[in-house]
Amino acid sequence: MKVTKAQAQANRAHIVETASTLFRERGYDGVGVADLMAAAGFTHGGFYKHFGSKADLMAEAAACGLTSSAAAVADLDVQAFVSEYLSRAHRDGPGQGCTLAALCTDAARQTEAVKAAFAAGIEAKLATRATQEGQAQRDPDDAARARRIALMAQAVGALVLSRSCPDESPLADEILDACRADLLARLPAASSR
Repeated sequence: MKVTKAQAQANRAHIVETASTLFRERGYDGVGVADLMAAAGFTHGGFYKHFGSKADLMAEAAACGLTSSAAAVADLDVQAFVSEYLSRAHRDGPGQGCTLAALCTDAARQTEAVKAAFAAGIEAKLATRATQEGQAQRDPDDAARARRIALMAQAVGALVLSRSCPDESPLADEILDACRADLLARLPAASSR
């Protein structure tokens, strides 16, 4: 039975979404093509009908994951974002969480296409936060952008450090608590400038 063009596009989107979740859970090297296709409900042989290589899928899955994780927090103000992002629930659910925290260290050793997807995702997150702060209506403010970059770097770094500890380690929670408290304490001063 021949697959329609619309069904082929839907199948590809499903593979990309499945890959996005699996890559966040296991890392790029922790997911093979056969496992990925099985998780998506397809045979291994069908992979190359959709993608030229695993690297091509990794770049597309990164873009998908970055878009979906940005959409999940788009309506949160910065205080709510920090509180939710640096939570134990987010830490313990990498497959449904932020692509940056789950895969940045892996992405650093990948192709330029994967790195470009991450750079575009980071820029999109910075632009969204600028819009939420009303910055888009004014001339670009280098100091405000630097604060947004620092906030993102500290939040992502805190989550990565916390995840690197054993699950029930007191240090894992301490890292989240300390960084959340530090960021929240600095936010009023940053937003009143």
